[in-house]
Amino acid sequence: MAKMFIGGESVESVSNQTYDIRNPATGALVDVAQKGTREDAQRAIDAADDAFKKWRLTSTAERCEILFKGIESVRANLHELAVLLCSEQGKPVKQAETEIEHFLHGMTFYARLGPSYRGAYVPLPDMTMYGMVLKQPMGVCAAISPWNFPITLMGTKLGPALVAGNTVVHKPASTTPLTATRIVELLNAAGLPPGVLNIVTGPGGVVGEELISNPKVRRVAFTGQSDTGQRVAEISGRGMKRITLELGGSDPLIICDDADLKRAEGATWIGRYFNCGQACLAVKRLYVFDKVYDEFVSRLTARVQKLKVGPGEQEGVFMGPMHTAVQRAEVEAQVADAVNNGARVLAGGSRPQGDGFDKGYFLNPTLLADVPVNSKMVTEEVFGPALPVWRVKDLDQAIAMANNSIWGLGASIFTRDLTKARYAAENIQAGNVWINSLHIGYDEMPFGGTKMSGVGREHGPEALEYYLETKGVVIATG
Repeated sequence: MAKMFIGGESVESVSNQTYDIRNPATGALVDVAQKGTREDAQRAIDAADDAFKKWRLTSTAERCEILFKGIESVRANLHELAVLLCSEQGKPVKQAETEIEHFLHGMTFYARLGPSYRGAYVPLPDMTMYGMVLKQPMGVCAAISPWNFPITLMGTKLGPALVAGNTVVHKPASTTPLTATRIVELLNAAGLPPGVLNIVTGPGGVVGEELISNPKVRRVAFTGQSDTGQRVAEISGRGMKRITLELGGSDPLIICDDADLKRAEGATWIGRYFNCGQACLAVKRLYVFDKVYDEFVSRLTARVQKLKVGPGEQEGVFMGPMHTAVQRAEVEAQVADAVNNGARVLAGGSRPQGDGFDKGYFLNPTLLADVPVNSKMVTEEVFGPALPVWRVKDLDQAIAMANNSIWGLGASIFTRDLTKARYAAENIQAGNVWINSLHIGYDEMPFGGTKMSGVGREHGPEALEYYLETKGVVIATG
């Protein structure tokens, strides 16, 4: 039975209730998790608030040294953690290992950055005075992560928060709490003082609501659906909490007629079907110049048809099951809506058949052409392995279609022409643009969206700023 971690101890919920965590590939029981309550969240917040009084006074170098020890402890258990993540989330073990390695890289980035982070000395017009700019931790931070990349997206919050001297209460997604809880235990065992890092599992409508409304929480970092993000912003705003919201996306990819088609092909199928297409920054709309459309789509179709689908523990599997039956049904409805309105299925469009597929939430990788621009595949976020492709005449048409969306998280373009690349980067409405590159969120670069894709930035030195209060101090010397 998986327990929560509050105030330096593994604990059960005050409700004495648990719920099942099941494998998306087989339906088999993986473990049971604690069904946290508001009281559990309050216990964790109080523990974090008490711990903050000393943790904020700990030197940055000492804080980072503790994190380095925790990072190595997680690294030593990487394969065991990846197998656990595969069983609760569904992604192939190799992709689970990649996710945990990304977590380790991000945590290491902030642990190295912390000791070099500085305030400032400010000369003033009056020579008998000078100013200082202080960077100080904020207090208790709530970190709320989703189920699709539960470990990577936990790390983007824990790293800068802890390095800055804040304390954290983490709420993982209800369906993927096991690996996150184990990692929190390992980080604590490496020397974090009790209460600095806590984890409370359970329903978002209960635990999450307490975290974003409790006045002791001064900072909220949320990754998830756009409609939930709006509620987080609304409730957090009542307490004037600082927030970052990394929300949904419908990322466009543009392939120009001078593109390296082999490279673009790889970026397209990996960018769309990695993690079964369940990623906010996945490629979700594809625009190909008319001159290379037939050749490129033919190559892409052949590649998509070869992708191996199956349980994540099997060798050679690229695409595991979708995470839940509800998620699969939503994507199937979006595909059906497109087909019913004239779209052509180039690949996939159905569930895989045969032994081993009947108990899991599997869906074949799907590629569609001639998709109506008013269909659900365009107006909704498609959080699964289905990709629509359109033929465009030039870059202006491609950018206009790319910008015709309520989302603005990421976008990409493949071209050998630097002028086209710069024009696209400057004119596509997105928080991140990749040029001749796979969609990868680098810890060294700021990451976040515009429009309905969110507020604020995670990753990069910029993320550390979101966990620090800036204080101006004026000092008279005579």
